[in-house]
Amino acid sequence: MGLMMGDYVTITFAKSGNNAPVGTIVRTLWPIEDRHGARVCLEGLDEFQDASASEIVATVAAVNTRLEDAEEIFLRLEDVSQAKLLEKNGKFLLNSLKHKLLRSVILSNNPLSLTVCNKRFRFRIDHAITHENGLVDQLNKMSLSDRMYVVINTTKFTLQDDSKAAQYGHQQRMYNLSNIGGLDATIAELRELLDVAYGIDSVQSSRNAGSNGPVSRGILLSGVSGVGKTMLVNALATHYQCHVVKLNCSEVFSKFYGESEANVSRQFAEVFEVHPKPAMVIVEELHNLCPKSTGTDIVKRISQHFLNLLDSLHGDVRGSRTVVIGTTDNVDNVNALLRRGGRMDYEFELPVPDAIAREAILQRILTRYGQPLPVEDIRSVARITHGYVGADLENLVSKAASSCKTIDGSTLMAALQHVKASAMREIMIECPNVRWSDIGGQDELKLTLRQIIDWPIHHPEVFERLGIKPPRGLLMFGPPGCSKTMIAKAIATESRLNFLSIKGSELFSMWVGESERAVRDLFRRARQVAPSIIFFDEIDAIGGERSAESGSSVKERVLAQLLTEMDGVSVLKDVRIVAATNRPDLIDRALMRPGRLDRIVYVRLPDDPAREEIFRIKLKSIPTAPSVDIAELVRRTAGCSGSEIEAICQEAALKGLESSFDVQQIEWEHFEHALALVRPRTSPDLLRLYDEYLKQHQ
Repeated sequence: MGLMMGDYVTITFAKSGNNAPVGTIVRTLWPIEDRHGARVCLEGLDEFQDASASEIVATVAAVNTRLEDAEEIFLRLEDVSQAKLLEKNGKFLLNSLKHKLLRSVILSNNPLSLTVCNKRFRFRIDHAITHENGLVDQLNKMSLSDRMYVVINTTKFTLQDDSKAAQYGHQQRMYNLSNIGGLDATIAELRELLDVAYGIDSVQSSRNAGSNGPVSRGILLSGVSGVGKTMLVNALATHYQCHVVKLNCSEVFSKFYGESEANVSRQFAEVFEVHPKPAMVIVEELHNLCPKSTGTDIVKRISQHFLNLLDSLHGDVRGSRTVVIGTTDNVDNVNALLRRGGRMDYEFELPVPDAIAREAILQRILTRYGQPLPVEDIRSVARITHGYVGADLENLVSKAASSCKTIDGSTLMAALQHVKASAMREIMIECPNVRWSDIGGQDELKLTLRQIIDWPIHHPEVFERLGIKPPRGLLMFGPPGCSKTMIAKAIATESRLNFLSIKGSELFSMWVGESERAVRDLFRRARQVAPSIIFFDEIDAIGGERSAESGSSVKERVLAQLLTEMDGVSVLKDVRIVAATNRPDLIDRALMRPGRLDRIVYVRLPDDPAREEIFRIKLKSIPTAPSVDIAELVRRTAGCSGSEIEAICQEAALKGLESSFDVQQIEWEHFEHALALVRPRTSPDLLRLYDEYLKQHQ
C-alpha cells in the first residue's frame, strides 16, 4: 500500500455476511511489535457497538483527500433523553470531547462517545465548517469525495438540537443559489465581491493588500417587493456558511435614550466575537434605519451610529471577514451618506424579471415541487406574466398545486386569475379593452402600428437576424376626434402590452424638482412592467419648442428630463413611446430626431369607407328603423371626425328618447335632427397645416 508510519488511513467497516456498511473512520498508522502484521488493532472503537468484532470486516486504505482544519463542528445528541443533563454541563462535556479528539481526523456523520461519571454520551457529527483561505480550498470543496476535518486547538464544538438541525437542513434546501433563477449575472458579481471580502479569492485579496486598497464591506440591494432580495441574501449566507446577524429595524428603536444605539452595537459586537469566521450582517428595509430625511433626533443618532459602525469594519481587524448587506425597495429613500465609498460601495438593482428570467424562475420552482413541465408550456406562461416577480411565480405554482395534484400548462393558466403581479400593485396600469374591430377604417395605419410596436416585441429574433433596429417611438398627429387615443389603446390590447397613459399637463407640479421626478418615476414604472407602452396625450403641452427667451422654466426642465429618459444612459428595453397631438408644429425638434419619436403618422379624417364602418360599429348597440340609410349618413358626414360621427349617433338616440321612454327604434327624422346639430369642426386651415407638416418631415 506504500504506507509509512504516522500516515492517516481510512478504515471502512462492513458486516461480514452481507457487506452492509457500518461506518468509516480515520486513524493514524503505528506499528506494534507484539502483534501480527496482518492484523489491525483499533483503539476507541466503542462507537460501533451494534456489531461484535467477529462480525465486522475492516478495509484499510490510504487517505487521498486533503485534510482541512475544522473551525466549528456541529454535533447531534443520539439519546434525546440526555438533553436535560447537557443544559448545565454541556460546555464542560464539549470541551472534554474536544480534548479527547485533539489532532484527530473526523468525517461527517461519524459517531462519537464520551464517558463522564460512568455516564456515556453518544453524539454524531452533523456537519463542520472550515476556515477557507484560498482558491485551492474551494476546488477541494467541490470534490466529490468525503471531506475530512482535523480537530485543532481553535476548533469550536457546538451541540445542535433536532430543531436547529432541521432548520439548517431547511435553509440548505430553500436558500440555495441553485434555486434562484434569472439572476445569474448578479449572483456572479456578488460572489466575486464576497470572495474578496472573505479572503477566498487569494489573488485579488493579495493585490488589495499590496496596494493598500480597501476591501468593500457594504452591499446595497434594491428592487420591488418579492423580486428576491431576501432569498438572495440568505442563499449567499448559506453558500459561504456565514455567521448571520439580522438587524431588525423594528427591534432597534427604543424609547430610552442611548438604548437604540446600544442595540445596534450589540449586533456588531456579536460579529466581532465570531472572528475569524465569516460573518454577514443583514439589514432589511435599510431605509427605515437610515432614511433620507432624518427628521427626529433619534433617527439622526441611529443613522450616524450605524455609519460609524460601518466605518469601524475597515479599522478593526475583527471586522476583516464581515460584510454588511442592506435591502430596500427604493434607493432614493436611503441616506446619501450611506451610499458613499467605503460604506455601501456597491449597489445592485434586482429588476423585475423579463420573459427569459421568468422562464428560468418557473423551471426552478417546478423542479423543486417535483413537477417539471415541457419547455413550451413554461415559455407560454412566462410570456404572458408581465410584471410578475419571483414571489408571484411561487404563489402561482402554489395555487396551481393546491387545485390539482399534477401541474400542467392549463392549471397554471387557470391560477393566473388568482395571482396579481406585484410590480403593478402600486402602479396605475390601464388595461384597455379596445380592439381593432372597435375602430372603423384606418387599415393602413393599423398595419403601420403593428410594424412599429407589435412586431419588434413579439418577434425580436427576426429583427436581430436581419439587423433591424426597431423604432423607439412614434408621433400621431391629426384633427381632434380622429381616434388617436383609441388607436394607442387598441395596439396595447392587441399586442398584450401594459398601457401607461398620461396627459402632458399631469406632469407639472408647483414644487421645484417634482415635475422632473414625475417623469423619472413614469419611465421607471414603464421599465418595471415592460413590455409596455407610454402614451403621451397632448404631447405639445410638455414638448413645446424651446426659445432663447424662455430661460430655465419648469417646462424646459421637464422637456430636458423627458429627452434624457427617452434616449439617455438607461436603456428603454421593450418600452415603446407613443405620443399624440393636434399641433405637431409646436413640438420641439429635439423630440423628433431618430432614437426618440422615430416615426410620424398622420391620422386623417375618415374617408367614405371608414365613415361607413364607423356608423356600422356605433349603430350595433342602437336599434334603428329600416328607414335609416347608412349610405346617406356617410354622404352627409363628409369632413366629420370619428368622435363627431359618434356624437351624431348619440344625439339621434337622445332625440328619440325625447319623444317617448318606450321608444323601440330610432327613426330617420331623429338622425336629421342630429345632422343639423352636429357639424364638422375641423377647419381647412388646420388640414393645410397638417399637409405642410407631413411634407416637411417625410
